Amino acid sequence: MYGGLELAEMITFKKQFPYLKTPIIGKPYIKQRGLKFNIPLDIRTPSYQDAGDSAQQNIAEMWDMDFWKAYLDMMARNRYNVLTLWNPHPFPSMIKLEEYPYVALDNVCGTSFPLDTDRIDEPNAKFIAGCGVSQEVLDNLLVLKEMTINEKITFWREVMSYAKNRGVDVYFITWNIWMNSLAPSGWYRSQENLKGNEGKYGINNDQTNPKTIAYLRQAVKEFILTYPDLAGIGLTAGENMEDRDDEFDREKWLWNTYGQGVEDAKKEQPEREVKFIHRYWQSDVGKMKADFIDKYPDKIDLSFKYARARMYATAKPQWANEYIEELKKYNLKSWWNIRNDDIFYFRWGNPTYTSAFIKNLPSEEFTAGYFMGSDGYVWGREFISKHPKQPRELEIDKHWYNFMLWGRMGYNPNLSNDLILGMLAEKYPNVNVEELQKVWVTASEIPSLVTKFHWNSWDFMWAVEGCLDLRKGFHTVEDFINNPTMDFTGVLSIPAYLKRIQTNNPVATNETTPLQLADVLEAKATMVLDFTEKQQIVDVSSSYSELLYDLKAWAYMGNYYANKIRGAFYLETYKQGLGLENKEKSIKSLETALKMWKLYAEAASRNYKPQFLAKTRTIDWNALTKDVEKDIEIVKNGH
Repeated sequence: MYGGLELAEMITFKKQFPYLKTPIIGKPYIKQRGLKFNIPLDIRTPSYQDAGDSAQQNIAEMWDMDFWKAYLDMMARNRYNVLTLWNPHPFPSMIKLEEYPYVALDNVCGTSFPLDTDRIDEPNAKFIAGCGVSQEVLDNLLVLKEMTINEKITFWREVMSYAKNRGVDVYFITWNIWMNSLAPSGWYRSQENLKGNEGKYGINNDQTNPKTIAYLRQAVKEFILTYPDLAGIGLTAGENMEDRDDEFDREKWLWNTYGQGVEDAKKEQPEREVKFIHRYWQSDVGKMKADFIDKYPDKIDLSFKYARARMYATAKPQWANEYIEELKKYNLKSWWNIRNDDIFYFRWGNPTYTSAFIKNLPSEEFTAGYFMGSDGYVWGREFISKHPKQPRELEIDKHWYNFMLWGRMGYNPNLSNDLILGMLAEKYPNVNVEELQKVWVTASEIPSLVTKFHWNSWDFMWAVEGCLDLRKGFHTVEDFINNPTMDFTGVLSIPAYLKRIQTNNPVATNETTPLQLADVLEAKATMVLDFTEKQQIVDVSSSYSELLYDLKAWAYMGNYYANKIRGAFYLETYKQGLGLENKEKSIKSLETALKMWKLYAEAASRNYKPQFLAKTRTIDWNALTKDVEKDIEIVKNGH
């Protein structure tokens, strides 16, 4: 299949028609190249965190064969061969069990209960869908699509068959213990869903409940038997499990449910291979190996959050170094979970970065494959465009360049730039694509630089496109003083740099000061704006015009953060008694930052409506302007 695709590209982009008796030979750099897709099957069986606009708008789309055909065709074209679908408890929406006839869910449901966009943190939410399901959500169900459980099974068999025909292995990966739709309702950390026998058939999230163990073992078995084209399954030893040292220890519990469920299925289908992914998260490799891995009958690999939640921060993450030593010790391989919880709105495209990132992945000795995706966003159809296509555009088509790069360069990190330019020319005719590519790279470097300076590892801690997080909200000028920079990048925080100044300790050549980083941001923003200002926008809804507004948004965002960093630096310099004039410098920098934010909001709002993100808050650039203004008052008023 890939040979045929490459032949078509040679004809289309290189205008070559090769001698057909000459074989087209290719060898994958990474053998298994995948996507991570948190799948909102139903409000009753949500993915990890579906309390956001993208998940709620996409529930019905998950049951549309046209969606999956387009999605899987894209995967094949871009050389992805693994699709991992993530859901804590998918089984009620996908199988039926004779011993548990009321587990199976007919119809596909959403809810009329509104997202509580004003909630400060998830435990305070009324709209809970993922880490448990709240009663308010369940009391307001809406049927989005009428389907019997038999029709659902037929549907997913068709999806998996289509995937197989496109050379794509399908896995389902779970978190534990969340018996959504069976356990009592409520937020999981409150433990409301552990109570006694209140769950359906007495099933709940209690790690010591034998009814839950028996049910899940049977569900895993039936899931495998129901779907002959399912390539494998995976699991997480959390994020709702207890640390125990008894028969209900995490790994023992997982073996008694998932492990024995697989074994039960293989007793009926001895030739069936069920590949397995055991995530390295809230567990221990030694215990995993002793209590699960060594018992497993088929191929099993681990999985690790390789770039934390920030795949666009650095092309050379270092967090896996100690973990790799454990892989070496136990002779194991790992999937690299490449998490994008950075960028949801604007189009990103940097071939140089992507190639370097792929080449920096650990060697084949330790690498089973990679999958790229998000926890706080559903990459289904987009629902935020102000000039939408009909039907709504797939996110993978809107972000075609991004998804193409991460798939194609996983197969060949030395992908010909002439080929890439050919793709750009086909997508954007009558455009100087060499110049466009350079500018797109420059724009894409802006969020990386900001994230290096204002480092926050996980999804709920920071959203660069909105300068906010889940628990605190907007990040102020004072946050930009006190927040750490990213390790192993040489970027100095404001306190660290001021200490160097005060102690006459020079800055090394491989280090970057806050003011230097601000200057680099501004220079990159200027280059992008110089390009976009020369372009003629004929139709605001055309794909090229939308791209130009995204590039403008990146640039103004870069200018905003450049001036915010300067304002933070001068404020701290003033506070430390290093010159009264620095207070005025801080105010002027933040006044410029406000101007840049308003231009950023204008550019971003040309394409997009506000959106509530499940793992942060609402990104509404115009509404956030009042928070940007408050930074100036913080400096003026001294608080």
